[in-house]
Amino acid sequence: MRFAEVTDRTAAEALRGEIVTAEPLDDADDDVLWVHELIDCTVTSTRGESFGVVHAVEQNPASDLLVTSTKHLVPLAFIVEHEPNVAIVVDVPEGFLDL
Repeated sequence: MRFAEVTDRTAAEALRGEIVTAEPLDDADDDVLWVHELIDCTVTSTRGESFGVVHAVEQNPASDLLVTSTKHLVPLAFIVEHEPNVAIVVDVPEGFLDL
């Protein structure tokens, strides 16, 4: 963590024992996906297929993956709709997530 006003070790040491808090981002980009808003979301395809509930997000070089309760690994690149903490809609090629 860095603070714009803390430019050296002496300034950082002056903050020892202080309580640090963060304020919500007011100008957050609507296209940003936050992991904490993905966990426990239901995942369905644009064709209505159900892929369970998101249990985790796994890092992957090409695209991070939603790990679902039905053992599916869904690339975040396929997300077309997202209602934070509720639901995710993905547009995956037919058969792409067949187990």
